[in-house]
Amino acid sequence: MRNQRGFNLIELMIVVAVIGILAGIAYPAYTDYALRGQVAEAHATLADMRVRLEQYFQDNRTYVGAPACATVPTPKYFTIACATTATTYTVTATGVAGNTQPFAFTVNEQGQRSTTATKSGWGTAPKNCWIAKKGGDCS
Repeated sequence: MRNQRGFNLIELMIVVAVIGILAGIAYPAYTDYALRGQVAEAHATLADMRVRLEQYFQDNRTYVGAPACATVPTPKYFTIACATTATTYTVTATGVAGNTQPFAFTVNEQGQRSTTATKSGWGTAPKNCWIAKKGGDCS
């Protein structure tokens, strides 16, 4: 009698099925995880812009001419737009790349945060907070 080594076809198919099931669960979880990091980039940029605009207002009693709006940061996944008047401002982050494209977040001089557009499954827009993860949870 000869001892056979290796795998038979059934064992190999079971391994392939298990790998397929794990990949089907892991890939969507990873993409959501990566998207949460990209969305956090917009939140951090808007928060930084708000602080810089408020510092300028404290010194000059106007938002017009604020360097924060003249030298708008360029995050990787969002474009930043800044609109000012003497007593108000609105800063908007709009997604431009990959999965961030449907997202849009704003902040104004009163500190009001809002999500004006989201990806499907991430809650409904408009919402008076910055949506931070799937399900519509706010940061």
